[in-house]
Amino acid sequence: MVWLVALWLITAINPLYPRDWLIENLLVFIYGALLVFTYPRFKFSNFSYALFGVFLSLHLIGAHYTYSETPLGFWLQPLFDFERNHYDRIVHFSFGLLIAFPFREILIRQARVRREWSYFLAVSVILAFSAFYEVMEGVVAMLVSPELGSAYLGTQGDEWDAQKDSFLAFIGSIIAMLLTWGYLRIIGSSRSDLCN
Repeated sequence: MVWLVALWLITAINPLYPRDWLIENLLVFIYGALLVFTYPRFKFSNFSYALFGVFLSLHLIGAHYTYSETPLGFWLQPLFDFERNHYDRIVHFSFGLLIAFPFREILIRQARVRREWSYFLAVSVILAFSAFYEVMEGVVAMLVSPELGSAYLGTQGDEWDAQKDSFLAFIGSIIAMLLTWGYLRIIGSSRSDLCN
């Protein structure tokens, strides 16, 4: 939390588009509040909190510049001959890669899902949340700030942006669950799971 608050303070200094920055940070405020509020009732593993921290850090950086104007995306353009800034795509992929494990943790510990099903269900939850977020993002852009809609959505002229973003989150979650499954196979099922 200290890291995220410090990074939030740093990224709050002269954001590229202050109104867009505020809208983008609504997600961080909601996630942060949920993690703090649920802590007494459900404590994630340290590993999950670290994953949340990395994801929210990526989001804070994207909010500071807007996703379509983040320097990392510009640095990658000539390297991979991209026509657009792909920082937005990196964050959506990271959502699946980094947040699938915490969702799996909730499914196992709270919903009592069998471990065999937890991989599939974690991927399904990521895909559902990603699609829901894309719909909500469009609604928020239209209701809160229609004039900033393009900057907030970060579509950069791609009419299939929302579908591609959800697909990347889906792929990230599959990779995360394959890595989790592989790790648990290596250490053996008799040893403690990362969720404990």
